Amino acid sequence: MALREDLRDGAIVLLAVAVLGVGLGLLWLWLAPSVPLISDGKAVFLRDSEGEEAVGADGTFALLGVAFGAVSAVGAFLFRRGGGIALVVGLALGGLAGALLAWGVGTWLGPTEDVVAHAKAVGAGVVFDAPLELNAKGALLAWPVAAMAGHLALTAMFGPRDPEPFPEE
Repeated sequence: MALREDLRDGAIVLLAVAVLGVGLGLLWLWLAPSVPLISDGKAVFLRDSEGEEAVGADGTFALLGVAFGAVSAVGAFLFRRGGGIALVVGLALGGLAGALLAWGVGTWLGPTEDVVAHAKAVGAGVVFDAPLELNAKGALLAWPVAAMAGHLALTAMFGPRDPEPFPEE
């Protein structure tokens, strides 16, 4: 019976954490700096060739992933203080699924992927935004790693303790 409860709790945590990915994707879309492009009618160029907006978008995703990892770790710990393998696996897989979902939501709702058509639509000399991209794919691991570290710390500080063995006489 305990195994069934562990698996159920792990599945609940996995689904709950994964659904939070929509929120991460929307926040990423809102907070990430946009990469400005400009067209001369023949080609599309970066408006500022030394701009750091693309790196800023990756950093924003990673920092939001760490924040969501910390929040999901606290939520999973409060849901079940006893922990368990299934809960921890659900937290890790849910964080990864949430990060993948956030990446998809951010790029899907962001500026269009067809840069050439967008440049033709706005005209020559008009600044427009590049599609939102996640170039640093390692940022997808920020959420599950932060969730694991946070859950480990919470369990170490506030989790149930093993009973002390009887002293030998």
